[in-house]
Amino acid sequence: MSYMDTKLLFQDVAGFATPLLAVFAVDIATGKDAEPLVALLTTSDAVTKAAAEVIASNEFKATLGEQLLLHAPDGLKAERLLLVGLGKAKSLSVDEVRKGAGAAVRAIKTRGIRKIALAFPEDRALSDEHLDNLPCTLLSRALTEGALISEKDWDTYKSDRVDRSLEELVVISPESEETTTHEIQLGFDEGQIVAEAQNFARALVNEPGNVLTPTELGKRAAAMCVEAGLKCEVYSTAKLEELKMGAFAAVAQGSVQPPALIVMTYEPKLEKGKTLPADAPVLGLVGKGITFDTGGISLKSAEGMEKMKYDMSGAAAMIGAMHAIARLKPAVKVVSVVCSAENMPSGTAYKPGDVVTAMSGKTIEILNTDAEGRLVLADGLHYAKTLGCTHLINAATLTGACVVALGIINAGIFSNDDETYEKFAKATQISGEKFWRLPCTDDYKDQIRSQIADIMNTGGSRWGGAISAAMFLKEFAGETPWIHLDIAGCAWNEEVKPWHPKGPSGVAVRSILEWVRSYSA
Repeated sequence: MSYMDTKLLFQDVAGFATPLLAVFAVDIATGKDAEPLVALLTTSDAVTKAAAEVIASNEFKATLGEQLLLHAPDGLKAERLLLVGLGKAKSLSVDEVRKGAGAAVRAIKTRGIRKIALAFPEDRALSDEHLDNLPCTLLSRALTEGALISEKDWDTYKSDRVDRSLEELVVISPESEETTTHEIQLGFDEGQIVAEAQNFARALVNEPGNVLTPTELGKRAAAMCVEAGLKCEVYSTAKLEELKMGAFAAVAQGSVQPPALIVMTYEPKLEKGKTLPADAPVLGLVGKGITFDTGGISLKSAEGMEKMKYDMSGAAAMIGAMHAIARLKPAVKVVSVVCSAENMPSGTAYKPGDVVTAMSGKTIEILNTDAEGRLVLADGLHYAKTLGCTHLINAATLTGACVVALGIINAGIFSNDDETYEKFAKATQISGEKFWRLPCTDDYKDQIRSQIADIMNTGGSRWGGAISAAMFLKEFAGETPWIHLDIAGCAWNEEVKPWHPKGPSGVAVRSILEWVRSYSA
């Protein structure tokens, strides 16, 4: 794969020679039935003049992801001018900017162009109210993230694969005040870090189950930690036995592939003479790492089972978040616990009706072996608490019920603490990812009450399946402030969009990162 030259320049966009210059546009029309009124997000008179005729023709409406390509634009050194829509100005957010940048990059890849310049969006056409949530740093970061995330293709194992990687990505902003220049540079640098972390997570999810076993996931996490300067310990069966992780071990026992318990630790390096307060939070990031899920004895249907390599997306999100945390260096301690196994049917597999004992001492009646993710997370959450974590967040492709409830637009979020949840909700304003809060109050506790053991691993009926799964996890979070992310519907892009191909999304990496940064001292 070719190396991409990524840079930020402060100069006039009209004078930059490039195979393609992308400029963003919005529809500033107001009113329900108003005709689109397109405005380019640039202060370059040369760009505005070059696009004036096509804008006046109403051929281009500036809907989100819409593109219009102009060849040999007058007055520009660029060989091509690509107009990219960001949608309605009144609803412009970080999400639209990120998608717009992605759409620009996807557009050139289909045309065989290997170099692109993105014009930094300027606000001449917009009122202040439209940019309140888009300060320069965030705008620059979203632009960079969108471009670098969309650039990836997932045809990894094709023997006739053609490398269409970008050779050059340039973001161009006019020269401005020193403070603004610094803010744009900061966002550009952060955007590269976050995009690289998200793409690392996506690459893990894309690997087939015969390549990415639990052992291999541990090796790749450890290698990342060495490179990033994180502490990493990878354990297997003996450690699960030592810790009495009976729930995690039960899931793993049906496979010839041994499990992996991966513990990654980030310790902030403070200025000389400074230490974190004794009551400083310690954040626990817990990920479900089922590298392949057949359902076990409660075997899934054959249709769609090949996708179950993605059942470690929660683990990938945590590993990706740690990748970014190591480089962005927030002033808060973070411990990530990843519980990885295969869920397979065999003569040694756990069975419906079995009773297992979790690390916490709670006994669990197994109703369905395909509800395995919550079992590994149960031990992971409890273990994170024993390592000193004061706040917990877990991510998992946990339930089809959550997909039924929310579709593929929003992921589910549950929490036992409003303050902790609010921090995450604010984080999504930066990440641009969509989550919808669902209840997990004690009203639902009876759904998982067992006659023979402390709790059951499913609710015993099809109603409220995502909630009964959350209630199960809540038993192991206990009184510790906790967030549960059910990302089953959003971890794999099933549809091709102008800003992304089919394949792993890397969802939750950005949101988890920003949630962690919100605790930085």
